[in-house]
Amino acid sequence: MFQPLALLWGLLIISSAQATPNGQAILNIGPEVLNKVFSQELTNQDAIQVLKELPLYEAMRNDNSIPLIGGLISGFLKQIVWLKVTEVSMPQLAFQLSEESHPQVKIPLDMVAGLNTIITKKLIELHVEVDIIAELHTETDNQGNSYLVLRKCTNSPNNLSISLLQKLSFAVRFLANKVIDVLMPALPTLVRREVCPVIEKAFKSMTSKIYAWSTSSVSIGSNSLSFKVLSSSAVDSNFELDLNAKLQDSAGNLVKVFDDSWSSLTVPNLDDFGFSFIVKQDVVNAAIGALLPIEELTVLLDSVLPELARELKSVLNKINTKASIQLGPTQIVKIFTQQPPDIVLKDGSARVAQLIVFEVFATNTATRPLFTLGIEASSEGQFYTERNRLFFNLNGISSERIYLMNSGTGLFSPDLMGTVISEILLAVLLPNQNGLLRNGIFLSIFKNFGYNETKVFPIELFGEAQTLRMNGTLTKQEGMKANGNTMLST
Repeated sequence: MFQPLALLWGLLIISSAQATPNGQAILNIGPEVLNKVFSQELTNQDAIQVLKELPLYEAMRNDNSIPLIGGLISGFLKQIVWLKVTEVSMPQLAFQLSEESHPQVKIPLDMVAGLNTIITKKLIELHVEVDIIAELHTETDNQGNSYLVLRKCTNSPNNLSISLLQKLSFAVRFLANKVIDVLMPALPTLVRREVCPVIEKAFKSMTSKIYAWSTSSVSIGSNSLSFKVLSSSAVDSNFELDLNAKLQDSAGNLVKVFDDSWSSLTVPNLDDFGFSFIVKQDVVNAAIGALLPIEELTVLLDSVLPELARELKSVLNKINTKASIQLGPTQIVKIFTQQPPDIVLKDGSARVAQLIVFEVFATNTATRPLFTLGIEASSEGQFYTERNRLFFNLNGISSERIYLMNSGTGLFSPDLMGTVISEILLAVLLPNQNGLLRNGIFLSIFKNFGYNETKVFPIELFGEAQTLRMNGTLTKQEGMKANGNTMLST
């Protein structure tokens, strides 16, 4: 069963023109998803049953606008045994602009009404088509929260038709046409009185859930990431929501303030996806940084990685014999991450840069390091999703630049140590960091949008704004994790 949207934040339509977003994320939702959500809420409001119980006969009898004289109308109405809606379908709704450029929603109704008369035992079927049009407005409550509401709900005068579905004898067809003539002017009033309240309730129910969902936070380690709507707009048949991000710790304290002016987003086309969630690089950095906090790792190199211990001693002997002699069998390597990693997103790839402090102690009792190195390291990263979780995995790590920060055995050039240091980082730091990343980030957006899987794309727009794009598609396929930096699709 399709689940309602979880991250349709705001829905405050302001314009049909695509504005330049100022926040850190954009949620772009296509018509297929919107239609399913609203249709589900109409179902929850028993809209089909309400339509089947429309008092068509009473509407004709009580409509003062019927252009017939009392005796004549009374005569043919008495020949009707019953008139009832028997079938209802709701084709896909559409979000559009009025002639005055005001946002509105169109809900088409396609119905079959059964007419039974005293002059024939055959059921007469009438095909009724009517479009309901409602304007969209925003209202603000006492707490400053904005809500989208429907106003001026009525039928569209350009699409209201009633026709016969079968061939009839002259007398029966004459009576059926009279019914059509009387029902046509009565339908608009009936729509406003009986159908519009149901649609308004369904829309209110949907937006209430959406606004509740919009405050839901995403747990990232011990922190949480949440979003706030800055603005939104209707572009073609899609909703685009401009979102501001906020990262907080477990106590609710603000951890990260994001700069709204930092490289504004340009939104790519939705293509064939049901939704697209685009997040700026600085938010991605903050999220991964929350999963990879600053840490210290201590390794008894001879005991844990004896081959690397021998290699380190051999390389060090070539560049600083005095330092190499001091290395004992209980030598310790300490690895500090100076700050959370920095992620650079490019089309189809993610590169991770880290600043690392690398300390070597001659023995496990030494109080001062034999030497201390500063390392600029880099890795390739891979984003992918499995079911409702977004994962990030580091593939390899290498030392790009090495600096001698401190030495108790005199100055020496650490460049020749690049290979062994990369091997130690690969054996010690990389497994630890991937272990911290292994649980991923649970994103209710996938489940609540109705998707078990999504596609993830690191993208670069016009060489400036690096973003991470998560797409949902209504087509279910076999999951495939590609090599390198790409996606898991369904």
